[in-house]
Amino acid sequence: MTREKIKVGINGLGRIGRAILRNNHYKEFLDVKAINDINPDAHNLAYTLNYDTLYPSPFKFKVDDTILVSGNYRIAIYSCKNIDEVPWEDHDLDYIIDASGVYENVVRARKILSRKKIKRVFVTHSPDIVDFQLVLGANEEELNLDEHFLISTSICDATAIAPVLKLINDKYKITNGYITTLHPWLSYQNLQDGPASSWSVPGEIYHHYALGRTAIGNMIPKPTTAVTQTCNVLKRHNITEEMIGSFSYRTPTAIVGSADVTLNVATSVTCDALIACLTEYEEKQKWQIIKNNIEPLVSLDFKQIDYSAIVDNRWTSVIGDNLIKVVLWYDNEYGYAGKVVEQVKYVNDLLEG
Repeated sequence: MTREKIKVGINGLGRIGRAILRNNHYKEFLDVKAINDINPDAHNLAYTLNYDTLYPSPFKFKVDDTILVSGNYRIAIYSCKNIDEVPWEDHDLDYIIDASGVYENVVRARKILSRKKIKRVFVTHSPDIVDFQLVLGANEEELNLDEHFLISTSICDATAIAPVLKLINDKYKITNGYITTLHPWLSYQNLQDGPASSWSVPGEIYHHYALGRTAIGNMIPKPTTAVTQTCNVLKRHNITEEMIGSFSYRTPTAIVGSADVTLNVATSVTCDALIACLTEYEEKQKWQIIKNNIEPLVSLDFKQIDYSAIVDNRWTSVIGDNLIKVVLWYDNEYGYAGKVVEQVKYVNDLLEG
C-alpha cells in the first residue's frame, strides 16, 4: 500500500523556502498545500520560483487568484506577518516548516502546536527555544516523539560538520580542534557599505559591524555559530565548545560553503585508515550524508549536490599519528534544504510506525 504524501505548509518563501520546494520536486516526499510569505505580490512569488540565477527551475508556477499552480501542485498563498495568523488548519496539514528565519515566528509556533492539529513545526535555523535540534547522521536516535514538537533542522554548517565529527569521534575520540568555515554571502548583506541589519530580529543592528561592509569583493571575517550548533547536536558525545575553536569568513561567492576542520584525536590513525573509514561510511549510510571526492573540483562544482557534506580527500591528511585535517564542501541552500525535506519524512515515518 502506497502512503499518501506528507501534507505540509511553508512559512517564508525566501532562499530556503524556495530551495525546499525545488528539492522536494525531485524527491516528491511532501505535498505542499499552503505557503505564507510577507511579500504580498503573489505574481512576484511565482516569478521567484520560476526564475533563479543559481538554480534552474524544475517547474513553472502561475497564479490562479490566491493559488499557486504548477502541474499537480495547487498551493494556497497567504501574506500574514506572523506564523500563527495563517489558517494552516484549513488545509489539513501534518507539519509546518518555518523557513522565515524570524525568531518571533518560532515563539509564535508554540501557539500553533497548542491547538493540537499540527503534529510538528520544523524551524530552518537554530534558536535556543526549540525542543530539539536534529541533524540526520548525527543525533536522530535522540529524538523523543513524546517531548519534541518544535524541532530545529539546524543550520547548513552544523548539518555538514556534525556527522563527520561524530564519525571521527566514534572511531578515534576527538580531544580538541579548530574549525574555520567559509560561507557564501546571504541576502541580508549589503551591496554597499552600511549597517549590519539583522534578519532574524528585524530592526536590530548586528554588533559585528564588519558584516555591514559590501559583500561584493570582500572576505569578511566574523564569528560563527557553526561550532556552537555542532556541539549542541553532539553534546551527548562529550564534544564541547571548550574543545573546539571556531572562526569564519563570509566570502564574496553566491553558493556552496566549506569547512576546514583540524582535530587532535586520542587514537592513532593514518591518512589511509581515515579515508577508508569515510569511504565505508558512504557505502553503508542510510541517507545521503557523506560523499567522498578526489576529483580536482572547485566550489561551484558542488552546487545542487544533495549530500550533507562532501569530504574532499585531496586535502585529507594526518600529521604524526593524531592530528587530522579534513576539508568539507556543502551546498548551503539546495543541499541543506534536502536534509530538511528528509527530516520531515523521517519524523513522519516514526509517527506512522
